Amino acid sequence: MGLLDNLKARLSPAKGKVSGLAQQHGDKVQHGLDKAAKVVDEKTKGKYSDRIQSGTGKAKGAMDRLAHKDESAGGGDTFTPPKTPPPAS
Repeated sequence: MGLLDNLKARLSPAKGKVSGLAQQHGDKVQHGLDKAAKVVDEKTKGKYSDRIQSGTGKAKGAMDRLAHKDESAGGGDTFTPPKTPPPAS
C-alpha cells in the first residue's frame, strides 16, 4: 500500500464528518464569506472587487461540493418534472 493510499484511507472518515458539518452550517459559512468579502472590498475601496467576488464564488462552490449539494449535476438518475403542465392541443 502506497503512502497516498494509506493517507486516503485514514482521511476517509474525516471527509464524511466535514461533509456533514458543511451541510449543517453551510448557510452560516456562506454568510460569513459574504460578510468578509464586503469588509475587504470596503477596506480596499473597491479596487479589487472583481477578484474578491471571484474568490468568494469559488469558496462558495467549494462549500457546495463539500456539502454534496450538486450531486444531481454528476449524471445522477434524478428527473425533475416541469412546473407547468404541457399545453392542451
